[in-house]
Amino acid sequence: MSIDEKLKKTYEFKKVYKYGKSIADRYVVLYILQNNSSYRKVGYSVSKKIGKAVVRNKIKRVFRETYRHNKDKLVTGIDIVLIARKPIVDANYQQIEKSLNRLFKKAKIIKE
Repeated sequence: MSIDEKLKKTYEFKKVYKYGKSIADRYVVLYILQNNSSYRKVGYSVSKKIGKAVVRNKIKRVFRETYRHNKDKLVTGIDIVLIARKPIVDANYQQIEKSLNRLFKKAKIIKE
């Protein structure tokens, strides 16, 4: 993932929350917003309610890895925010990956 593929600033996240659409399942909430560009930006949000820093960082690593494996399948020109939900703490890598792929399909952001 190159530097320009990440959502970093608070205002970038807020814009996606305010104008984007959300789709959720047991483990993850996915926000999507068209950004009218040739690239795709991704942000990850794991609240302190989820657990201590070690747990939160592990979840973010799983998010990044899953995104890295699937980014070639996703359309460009969108901003994506992945938000972890409480039950994700008990999920393993495969469950989280399956959950994200299901959300990507449901959001219709997978290339045909």
